[in-house]
Amino acid sequence: MKIGLYFGSFNPIHTGHMIIANFMAYHTDLDKVWLVVSPHNPLKPSSSLLNEHHRFHLAEMAVEGEPRLRVSNIEFSLPRPSFTIDTLTYLSEKFPTQQFVVVMGSDSFQNITRWKNYEQLLAHYEIYIYRRPGHDITETHGARVKVVDAPMLDISSSDIRKWIQEGKSVRYMVPDAAWRYMMENNYYKG
Repeated sequence: MKIGLYFGSFNPIHTGHMIIANFMAYHTDLDKVWLVVSPHNPLKPSSSLLNEHHRFHLAEMAVEGEPRLRVSNIEFSLPRPSFTIDTLTYLSEKFPTQQFVVVMGSDSFQNITRWKNYEQLLAHYEIYIYRRPGHDITETHGARVKVVDAPMLDISSSDIRKWIQEGKSVRYMVPDAAWRYMMENNYYKG
């Protein structure tokens, strides 16, 4: 089985994430896409992060009923900060019959040389890249890449957090069950 690993803080998960995950699951040769909730991205500040278990729960609500999408909290039990290569190594050892592929945006791929042991990652794992406006792939660093034109929605988790704090509606920008739960629990309001 070929599994795409879509890493992210998902702080919070939003419709743009879901469109990409679903597109990768149904419009490429991937059998499944796992949304890997990262407790802390080493390249981002952690101060604005909602608790990892809350973010995981919101993501689980978002994918509920979709057979080709799954949410993983594997990084919660690994040393922190979580590095993609360490997670890939762990998953490859735990599931030796699965083939893992990294799913990422072209903006993230442009920073790949800043990642821990990126050479090892590029040598051993395929990378499926969805295009982000203004971030063309001009250098692959020898990686096995597949560039995919997934539909894009120009929203970000940081915009959603800001709008919630400003008292503006984010309905329809966040999957419905997750949106309801966020509102009921006053996530990101303060």
